[in-house]
Parts: sequence; structure tokens; C-alpha cells
Amino acid sequence: MDEARARDVLAAAKVLPGPVLEASLLALGENAVFAADDLVVKVGRDAELLDRARRELDIAAWLAESGVPAVRAAEPEPLLVDGHPVTVWHRLPDPVRPAEPRDLAGLLRIVHALPSPSFALPPRELLGGVERWLRLAGDVIDPVDAAYLRERRDGFAAAAAALTPQLPPGPIHGDALPRNVHVGPDGPVLVDLETFSADLREHDLVVMALSRDRYGLPPEGYDSFTSAYGWDVRAWEGCSVLRGARETASCAWVAQHAPTNPKALAEFERRVASLRDGDETVRWYPF
Repeated sequence: MDEARARDVLAAAKVLPGPVLEASLLALGENAVFAADDLVVKVGRDAELLDRARRELDIAAWLAESGVPAVRAAEPEPLLVDGHPVTVWHRLPDPVRPAEPRDLAGLLRIVHALPSPSFALPPRELLGGVERWLRLAGDVIDPVDAAYLRERRDGFAAAAAALTPQLPPGPIHGDALPRNVHVGPDGPVLVDLETFSADLREHDLVVMALSRDRYGLPPEGYDSFTSAYGWDVRAWEGCSVLRGARETASCAWVAQHAPTNPKALAEFERRVASLRDGDETVRWYPF
């Protein structure tokens, strides 16, 4: 789904008060995210994401009832427009500063203290999207690379299922990065709720460890995160397993953009090569 297609869906949804062409594109990934006036609209890549969109709205309502600082839905149900799920959200105030690792840690402490909601949260299917992302990549990526990632997926899925956690399992954000925190006038707020799950709390903490090791997060930034949270997941013997699973998923996620973006293909090939070589020092770049 490119921007033009997403704008066509946005126009057909008729959820914005003004012209669609005036809506700002905030992000383009599995969702195209548009902002206009006091609303934000997410257009999903395909109908397979409808159930996830519905669950995300349920999660938003639960977090609101629990008093958790998080983005709030403007409409309680998703629309399905021309095969694309569409959800509508209240737009947050402009940020007062960039989110920092310690902001994320404070929100995770709140989320990790929550009891389970009245509805079922899924397990964190970290590797569940690999097949779909590789399928979307098609023959643009080397089939040998695709086979390698499938093999890694199966191996890490089995290893993760056998882990003994250090923390009590329960609700997690599922994609715990500072980019999913918005710091407004009233403080940090969680956004992008679609990966909320019920699983090992360590899933949320491994993300930042990988950010330190692969994406260039300065050590002092990581230290501020572990200090604010109160524990360093790298002390847990299962850390390398969840890290490997997330690296595998991150490679496949980039692959879906390769057919339309040469930079995505180059990043995909860089990541796969570093995994094949077992070189944990190769820098990955956010995409």
C-alpha cells in the first residue's frame, strides 16, 4: 500500500471533516497514519489486520478505564473500507520534547503492574508476521534469505516457548520503544497499542537491549532505562533467545517494503548478512 492508495481509502472512509489532501501523512508502514485537525486516522495495509484493529480499540478503552496515559480512540469500532481497516483516534497535543528511554520505562512499570483485562489478550506473536512479510516481499528478496529467516523463526519460536521468565507474565506493550511514547504537556503517553499482549514482561525489555546493541542507542540512554525500570533484562539467561527472535522478525518486517523501496532492500540484505555471519556488532538502521 502506497500513500496514494491510502489516501483513496481515507477519502472513501469519510471520517475527516476537511479535504483528504490536506491530511498530513505521519507514517507509512503496516498502517498509513494521517493527521487532520484534532483527529488521527490509521489505514491498515489489508483486511488481515481488521481483527488487530478491533483489538487495539478494545485495548485503548481498557487503558482509559485503568487510568494509563495512552492514546484515546475517537470511534469505538473500526471500519473496513475497500479491504482496509480504518480506525480513528484523538490527536495528541504537540510534543514538548522527544521521548527518552526513561519515559518509556516509567510507562512500562505502569503497564506491567496491570491485571489482565476482562477480554483476552493474545500472546506476543513476535514471529507471527514473518510469513506474511516475506510473502509481501515476493521475489524481490533472495529466496535463500527467505528460507534462512523461516528456519530461524522456527528455531527461536521453539526456544522461546521453553523459557522460564524472571518476571511474572501479564500485559505488555509488545513494541516498547521511545518512538511509541509521546511526551505532551501532561507528560509521557503510550501510542501504537496494536501489539499489546499477555506474555513475558521480558519481551518489552529486550527491545531496548537490542536498541543498544544494534541501533546505536548510547549506553547511558540504556542505563537510564534500566535505572527507571529497576532491572536489566540482560541479567536474565533467556535474553539472547528473545533478542534473536526479535532480530528475525525485524529482518522480515523490513522485507515487506523491499518491492517499492531500494533502501529497504539494502537494509534487509545488511541485516540478514549480519545474522548469517553471527556479527552482533553490525549496525542496523531504523526503517
